[in-house]
Amino acid sequence: MRKGSNIVFLLGYLLVSYICSCSAFYLPGLAPVTFCEKGKGGEDCKSEIEVFVNRLDSVESVLPYEYDVFDFCKDPSERRPSENLGQVLFGERIESSPYRFQFKEDVKCELVCQRTYKKDKEEDAKKLDFLKMGMQLNYQHHWIIDNMPVTWCYDVEDGQKYCNPGFPVGCLVTKEGRTKDACVINAEFNKKNTFYVFNHVDIKIIYHSGESEGWRGARLVAATMEPKSFKETNDKPTCDSSTPMEVPVMFSNDLSISYTYSVMFEENNSIKWASRWDYILVSMPHTNIQWFSIMNSLVIVLFLSGMVAMIMLRTLHKDIARYNQVDQEDAQEESGWKQVHGDVFRPPRKGMLLSVFLGQGTQIFIMTFITLFLACLGFLSPANRGALMTCAVVLWVMLGTPAGYVSARLYKTFGGEKWKTNVLLTALLCPGVVFADFFLMNLILWVEGSSAAIPFGTLVAILALWFGISVPLTFVGAYFGFKKAAIEQPVRTNQIPRQIPEQSFFTKPVPGIIMGGILPFGCIFIQLFFILNSIWSHQMYYMFGFLFLVFIILLITCSEATILLCYFHLCAEDYHWWWRSFLTSGFTAVYLFIYAVHYFFSKLQIIGAASTFLYFGYTMIMVLIFFLFTGTIGFFACFWFVNKIYSVVKVD
Repeated sequence: MRKGSNIVFLLGYLLVSYICSCSAFYLPGLAPVTFCEKGKGGEDCKSEIEVFVNRLDSVESVLPYEYDVFDFCKDPSERRPSENLGQVLFGERIESSPYRFQFKEDVKCELVCQRTYKKDKEEDAKKLDFLKMGMQLNYQHHWIIDNMPVTWCYDVEDGQKYCNPGFPVGCLVTKEGRTKDACVINAEFNKKNTFYVFNHVDIKIIYHSGESEGWRGARLVAATMEPKSFKETNDKPTCDSSTPMEVPVMFSNDLSISYTYSVMFEENNSIKWASRWDYILVSMPHTNIQWFSIMNSLVIVLFLSGMVAMIMLRTLHKDIARYNQVDQEDAQEESGWKQVHGDVFRPPRKGMLLSVFLGQGTQIFIMTFITLFLACLGFLSPANRGALMTCAVVLWVMLGTPAGYVSARLYKTFGGEKWKTNVLLTALLCPGVVFADFFLMNLILWVEGSSAAIPFGTLVAILALWFGISVPLTFVGAYFGFKKAAIEQPVRTNQIPRQIPEQSFFTKPVPGIIMGGILPFGCIFIQLFFILNSIWSHQMYYMFGFLFLVFIILLITCSEATILLCYFHLCAEDYHWWWRSFLTSGFTAVYLFIYAVHYFFSKLQIIGAASTFLYFGYTMIMVLIFFLFTGTIGFFACFWFVNKIYSVVKVD
């Protein structure tokens, strides 16, 4: 799949893996692997424990790199587990490593390999420079044992313990004597203008014995490690040197680095296999201290939404009762929303573009709802790597029919006749913009040699899914949309447009649109912080239940805010509500972009032009998707509202 030479195989693999994953998603307690001592195992009980390595990433750079790019110890018989589409799109590159252990056999200071760098060899200088770059930017190893991350647990403030699913390549003491990153853990790291490489790891594997559980063997429930740095002076390492492994900034002498490890096994029957991820997730920063503020924010949003709904119901109830009185002339003089009944359903300008946006927004909305619902049930847990992205992509491909149907039906309601242009734009416009942005980002990753660069074959496979499945399904949906009659309006539209009176500042289009996105953004910005942390700070996101709740709150808030502003504009006799309803809630995406810019400058330490360009390139994809999503919610809420009030009121 990484070579990308066989497109048919890629498509078949994707569909088969998705069908299989529907019935075999990772659930806690499902499909455990048992381990036995050497000589006591079998097909159902393994004795060898393999360590797999993933890509290396950094919070100071958006560019991840494969393990092989660094000059670490490599597995002679390198194997790569099959990767699903989500893993490939996220740039995960898992491969086997030379680190292998026998179950319950403790090892002390085992030499894995030795790397020697000659000062007169240009190739060695390049390898060492790349290794020093990784230490300077604090690149992190990510090791996997039994589909579980090998964590580095250490104490943080307030006596809490944080378990990082990665450990650094090394660290740096600057020429001013300032210790950066992990160099603070050892007082011996004190030489100015020097790198220190972590060339030794102490690994502890905790297992749950099956003796009292009724099953054979043992199951691994935790894997922790501690990185160390030792300078070895002979061929047989001892791993007890008091001198750390120094890598000088200036490569003036030959250098030799020995990579070693120690492993220890510990039995702990109090940790169940089904909850073996808990110690990692519970220790994640900003989770246990933010719950009160998050719940408080949700309560405020719910309270404001309830107030908006109550005001709308009471006001409309009075208006409708007053307008349905016998004396219609007096009622029409008191307010303006009924006076525009002959123009309120007048087709909007650029109706083609609006219908295309709404079709794509419907596709994104259904995809998001199903994905979050499955994640909320636990089917898309962090242990099932790449499942979230795979599920989202496959759902988007399969949901071309509702996109074409909604776009065609609304375009026909607007009086449009260019149905071929409509269906082509629905299938190609927004996905084309996203793909062009994604392709440009991929070119940058490819030039930089990053592991996140998508293989050419995978890009072709994505295009094949788009044009081979999504586009035909969009045409099918558009066929049924154009075949049905236009949406019936409750009132007739006048031939001559009514003149719109002079508007106050708050009822003008731009101020109303800007104000409309504030309340929806207020209910998501805390969750947005966690999501951005998971993407750019490489932290695990697992609060899908809470995210689904915020998703529902966002729907309610977008709908009510748009309805409220739509009502004010109709009362001011401004009947141009089609585009305004879409842009009012869609403007939430602008606040999302502003927050992303704030997050970049205040929370991240990203350096380099390529990383900055990649950050904002991927952010623009997020903003476009969120714009279509929220805009569609606001439009259909306002569409329902306008149809409702003009169908229950007596109009001439």
